[in-house]
Formats: sequence, C-alpha cells, structure tokens
Amino acid sequence: MSISKRIIGIGAAALGLVLFSALPGCKPAGKKDAQAMRAAAKLPDIKARLAKFAPTELMYDAGRLSAEDRQVLQKLVEAARPIDDIFWRQSYPEGLTLKADLERSTAPEDKDYLQFLMINFGPFDRQDGNRPFIGADAKPAGAGFYPRDLTRAEFEAFIKEHPGSKESVESPYTIIRRENGGLKAVPYNVEYKEFLEPIARALREAAAMTSNPSLKTYLSHRADGLLSNDYYQSDCDWIDLKDNLTEIVIGPFEVYEDGLNGIKASYESFVYVNDQESMKKVKGYLAYLDEMQRSLPVDKKYKAAVVTGLDSPLNVVSEVFTAGDTKAGVQTSAFVLPNDERVREKKGTKKVFLKNVMEAKFNKSLIPISQRVLAAGETKFVTFDAYFNEIILHEISHVFGVNYITLPDGTKTTVNKALKDLNPAIEEGKADIVGLYNVRLLMNKGWIAKDRKREIYSTYLAGLFRAMRFGVKEAHGRGTLVQFNFLKEEGAILYDRASDTFKVDMSKFEDAVRDLASQFLIVEGDGSYEKAAQFLDRYGVLDAFAENALKKLADIPVDIAPIFPLKF
Repeated sequence: MSISKRIIGIGAAALGLVLFSALPGCKPAGKKDAQAMRAAAKLPDIKARLAKFAPTELMYDAGRLSAEDRQVLQKLVEAARPIDDIFWRQSYPEGLTLKADLERSTAPEDKDYLQFLMINFGPFDRQDGNRPFIGADAKPAGAGFYPRDLTRAEFEAFIKEHPGSKESVESPYTIIRRENGGLKAVPYNVEYKEFLEPIARALREAAAMTSNPSLKTYLSHRADGLLSNDYYQSDCDWIDLKDNLTEIVIGPFEVYEDGLNGIKASYESFVYVNDQESMKKVKGYLAYLDEMQRSLPVDKKYKAAVVTGLDSPLNVVSEVFTAGDTKAGVQTSAFVLPNDERVREKKGTKKVFLKNVMEAKFNKSLIPISQRVLAAGETKFVTFDAYFNEIILHEISHVFGVNYITLPDGTKTTVNKALKDLNPAIEEGKADIVGLYNVRLLMNKGWIAKDRKREIYSTYLAGLFRAMRFGVKEAHGRGTLVQFNFLKEEGAILYDRASDTFKVDMSKFEDAVRDLASQFLIVEGDGSYEKAAQFLDRYGVLDAFAENALKKLADIPVDIAPIFPLKF
C-alpha cells in the first residue's frame, strides 16, 4: 500500500494518525476528532520503552580467523542482511512505509520512535502484548502471512471444502491470499524472489571461497533450497558440518509470528564463529540424552521409545550478526534446529548456544534483577555457569517427550499442529521445566556437582522474572508464568511479604518440578487444544505477586539491543 507524499517529514503523532487511518479496516479521522486522534497516535513513554533494551556490542575473537575465514564471514553477513527485508514483510508490511517516513522526519522525538520501531520490526511493542506504540490498530493475528480479514474458522473451513489444497495451504513456506472467492497459497520462493536471489548468490560466492568441503556443500545446497522452497538436503548438510569456524543459519524456521494458526515460518539468520574450546566442555550432555528421555516422570506413551539427536552436534558460538525474526524484540540466546521432523528423525538436531549473547544478558539484566527480587543472601548463588547450564538443558529438552501423536479420532499428527497457536507457550515451558527436572539425574551421574543445587535453582528463580519481562502474552513469557504460578502454588517458591522478595524452598522444589514436568509432557502428548488452553488459563496468569515484582524491575533493561562491530 502507499501513503500520500504529503506526510513525509511530519512528526510521529501525525504520521501515526495518517498511516493507521489508511490501513484496511481503519476509518479516516474526521475534523471533530482529529485532534484527539493525534494525541493518541503515539505513546509518550518511548524513552522508557527504549531503555528496556541496553545497547550492547557483541564481541567475538576475530584473531582466531584465517584470511579465508574472514572472507567467508564477510560474504555470509552479506547473505544475511536481506533477511531483514523479508521479515519486515512477514511481520507487518506497512511498517516499512512507517520506517521510511520516520527516517525522513526532522522531529527530534521521531529518532526514538524509529529506533523502537526497528527493534520491534513494526509499531507494536513485543514486550507489551504487541500493543501499538504508534497508532491504535491491533497487530493482525496473521501478521503478513494471511489476508487481514481471514479467521481461523474460515481457514479451516476452506481446507475442509478443498482437501486437495491442504498441503500447500498449511505449508510453513507459503503465504495465503484471496483469489476468486477462495484462498491461494503463494510459495515463499515466489513471493520473496527479489530478496532470495541475491542471498543465494552470496551463499554460492561464500561456497566458492571456502576450502572446507562440508561448508562448501552446505552453502551451495542452502542457496538451492532458498530458491526452491525445499530445505531438506541443506538441513541435513548443516547437521553434518565439520571442522569449520565460520557458519550461517539462514531461512524460514520458527512459527511464533503466526498468531492465527501457528504454522507459517518466519525468515531469520544467524552468522557466528564456533568456539571450539567451549564446545568440548559441554558435549558431555549428549551422552545422557537417552537416559533423560527414559527417566521422564510420565507413562511411556508420553515419551518416544528412542529420542532422536543422540549423536547430533552441540555448538557453543560467538554471534557475529543476526537478521530477521531472531533480531525482533528479545534476542535469542540459543536455538535447536532444524524443525523438519524428517531431518530430526534421520539426523537429529543441532543445538547452538550463543555464548557472547548469554553473557551480555546475564550481566545487563539477570544480576540486577536478582538483587531486587531474591531474598537477602540469595544473589550470591546466581552465577553465569548455572545460567549457561540452564540454557543448555532448555534447548536439549525440546527433543524430549513425543513429536508425533495419535488423536482420539485416530488422526496422526504432530504436537505443534494439534496445539496450534498454544504450542509455543507449552513447548517453551516444557523445555524449561524438563531441563530443570533433569538436573537431578545429571547430579546423580556426577556430571553436575551436587553442591551446586542451590546455585542452579536460585539462578533459575531469578531467571523466571527476567523471562516474564519479555511479555506475559509472548510464548516464552506465558510459559514462564505457568512455571512461576505452579511452583508457588506447590510451596516450592516462597514469598516473604516483609522484604517483598522470593526464594526457593529446597525441601519442596524438586518434587514440584517433577510434577510440573509431568503436566507439560502430558498436555503435549494428549494433543488436546482444549486441555492446553485450560492449563494455560489456570497457570499462565499474571497475579499480584508477580506483577508487583515486575514493577520493581521497571528501570532494569529487559534485554540487549545488539550492536555488531564487524571485523573482517
């Protein structure tokens, strides 16, 4: 859509009014209420919102890179940059017009609005339930993946009436448009061709530069996959990478942006350098994956007979550059990919831990939070080692439980398809609590020292408050609320009214963690959307205790705003 050239250069208040009045479904402002709408067109606390994100340079050891590595790294960053352009269109296409006009504006305050717009990839605050900070319209549930007026009921009815379209319409790699009274699936490689072609070209040029055979194969096949919408082979190649320092993850992966159906994947990219020494220290976790799965506190029908990924890589890395979905709002500390169940069955998953990002978050946010919400004397037990351990176990625990399920009517499907938009909150909460549950097993095995128990549990408790600040309606935040409320209800988290602080009850904590892990795993294994909704409605609610604690943290950064000092 286009906006009249007359708005170029005006302030954010009037700009927000014109932009949002022009969107589909918005009524233009009349003379009588124009002044009131202008006043409401932008929220006045933009500096406070910006302060939630601490600008932070993400450093990496460029001295370890050879001349060839530096050349390849530079080309990978070049390939990653256009991913931002695609994600703007997937998140909220009109945001690009707003971005361009804020860039032209001469109003001093518009610099702050532009900066916050860039952090959120649109005029919706991701840490405030996606409420607008410019304009008044709500963010479309289907983001840029579907027609604005499409409902889930209509989407499902169309598939029922046109079963032959089910595969293409439900594909993670298509957007949906209206055509001839129905719905049409447009493949990503067609919709975003103008951006994907230069990305593929840069990847092929990087492939030509590297002397590493596995990296050369992966980059070449990834370029092919981006242009064909078929990522299977390059996903397998990524798992098989060996002896490479530089690396890139690029393509459509996570489905969090799709709030309508939870099935459309967003583009993102990570460029990073592998930390070989740190990787050696954490690979020991993989030796216990099968035991962790077998020890889950649920009936065997809720855990696969064999957990995939026993021999798959576990990488500790330094992030060099990111783009797209992962850069929006709260920054990713770690990830497990690919999401394709076929690749997971054949190759397992690759777990990537962004250590320099974790260290920045720990120092800028978690330590100050712990000093305000934990009982006196507890902050000394909050350590980076415990925080790092927690994130590793969280990402590993995504593979536990079951992926494929059979519904009561005999339908075979996956957990994420059965739980739809509720899956992200359930899955993130499960990964947190199952990871914590497995601490006891790892202590019994001697992998984690038993005298670190209080350190790990206190760091976890402080981390709950940090995660809730991401936004309690966001997947990670809501999954965290479930944990906090359940453990508090069980007496495993104690609140001291006099000091307005919290601490772990060590005598009750492990049993409560076990019981909550069981509930998460059963919700996933049953695949009941209704039961998942009931579970989240009961525990995923912000109560007075948590809300008051979060208010105490208002001036502490929620997260970092990464600055990439690229050195090639």
